[in-house]
Amino acid sequence: MRPNILLKIKEEVKKQFDVGFLQVVKYSEWVAHIVPIPKKMGKDFNKASPKDNFPLPHIDTLVDNTAGYSLFSFMDGFSGYNQIKMHPEGYAIWTKKRESNVPKSHGNLVS
Repeated sequence: MRPNILLKIKEEVKKQFDVGFLQVVKYSEWVAHIVPIPKKMGKDFNKASPKDNFPLPHIDTLVDNTAGYSLFSFMDGFSGYNQIKMHPEGYAIWTKKRESNVPKSHGNLVS
């Protein structure tokens, strides 16, 4: 793997460890290789995306509609993907293969 791509993977893994999205797994039953896909910053993506004719609901409406529920899914603005809590028994089967000295890890939140 190219050194600049490997460095970006290490930075992303560290960032996700720091915020608690990833944890170390000692014995894994299954691994998924990390496949980095370089892409542009996406600044022009917003210009190219069609706009919805539907306004976003007011925050009070969102809070009222989720009251009484113990779990709900939300878009994580920090990582840019949907976060779903994973049961600890699934950690050993949802593991990413490490490259060189990137720690073997799993996401306790999956997209």
